[in-house]
Amino acid sequence: MAEDSGQLQWSLEEAEEGIGSSSTGNPRSNTVFTNGSMRLLVYAPRGEDLQEAHDQDEVYIIQTGTGWFVNGDDRHEFEPGDALFVHAGVEHRFEEFTNDLSMWVVFWGPDGGE
Repeated sequence: MAEDSGQLQWSLEEAEEGIGSSSTGNPRSNTVFTNGSMRLLVYAPRGEDLQEAHDQDEVYIIQTGTGWFVNGDDRHEFEPGDALFVHAGVEHRFEEFTNDLSMWVVFWGPDGGE
């Protein structure tokens, strides 16, 4: 993680190399940077997305892959370049996604969301 390294730019490839080595508790993610309440991760689920609702608001920025995203009661397709917002505490998951799915994830704000 680059919290105090002074690094302020990351490539997806570089971030993916650290998947499974961070303290996220998820073997398919890597925390790349933190600043205050904000965390930047790369996430690349394979097979099934087993996420649970998170305490903070979050944005997913799809880099590679396609599929379906369930966000509360909504379900819609996504593709590279899409940004997906999830309110804190809302159940969400990726479904029927390609095996190359990879994205940036940004968490921020207080527990319970803003």
